[in-house]
Amino acid sequence: MDEPHDARLTVAAVAHRLGVAPATLRTWDRRYGLGPGGHTAGAHRRYSADDVVRLQTMRRLIMSGVPPGEAARVARGQPSASPGPAAPLPGFDGRLAGGGGGPVGQVLALAGADAAVRGLGRAAMALDSESVTEMLREQVARHGVLHTWDHVLRPVLVAVGARWAATGEGVEVEHSLSDCAAVVLRAVGDGVLCPPGRRPVLLACAPDEQHALPLHALGAALAERGIATRTLGAALPAAALEAALRRTGAGALFLWSCLPGTADEQVLADLPMTRPATVLLVGGPGWAVERLPSRVTVAVDLAHAVALVEQALGA
Repeated sequence: MDEPHDARLTVAAVAHRLGVAPATLRTWDRRYGLGPGGHTAGAHRRYSADDVVRLQTMRRLIMSGVPPGEAARVARGQPSASPGPAAPLPGFDGRLAGGGGGPVGQVLALAGADAAVRGLGRAAMALDSESVTEMLREQVARHGVLHTWDHVLRPVLVAVGARWAATGEGVEVEHSLSDCAAVVLRAVGDGVLCPPGRRPVLLACAPDEQHALPLHALGAALAERGIATRTLGAALPAAALEAALRRTGAGALFLWSCLPGTADEQVLADLPMTRPATVLLVGGPGWAVERLPSRVTVAVDLAHAVALVEQALGA
């Protein structure tokens, strides 16, 4: 039996109907505003028939090769209608835009990548954690953390993320790859200790940020230079961050945010003034630079973050 037009569906029900992961729907809501209409804080999320139509459009356009941001713009303008199979939009036939003929998301998009990147991508897609770990260890040993992060690991992470955005599939690939990378990166810092008299370096994620891998990359890159760090991990509450800063009197604090929804500039503004002053650094695309307190410096990439920490410590 068809649902009444005003029936409201759970996240799980809509995800099943569209053939995507529930996490994909939450991301489309957070990034693109394609959430349940009329949702109020504290209430269970329920999607209306019109919400489902917009999500069907979003899904169909992405599978046709349209970038997610543009697909969301079109979907938000979709007129109200009863949910159900929709006719293809003009100019899209369910295949990759510009030809190619294959469905989106079957392989990682690594065109022009070198052998190391392609090999890592194949191992990641096969969930071959042993091979992924060994490849990353070899790259770090031969070329160092900065090169491995920028030229080997990040291209594969970006490709995995693009595949997930287009298909709703591959979360297990991202988790496996990130876990292997974290193991390799943390091992670089084993045995690197903070010298007596040197103020520590704290690495943490913004209060709602769950992606901590960049912290491990920064910690490993600093360890190669003999700088020990204390990593406080993902989603650190503001009160805990303040307590850690007061307790350690850190020489530098680096705070990561990947998505605008996880960045809270007020957390930085509320941090206590230390004597001597702690150098406050942020990284990641989540931050609105124009809203950051004047005492905060933005690291544009991993190499810049390393240089800023070295400068803060007088290294």
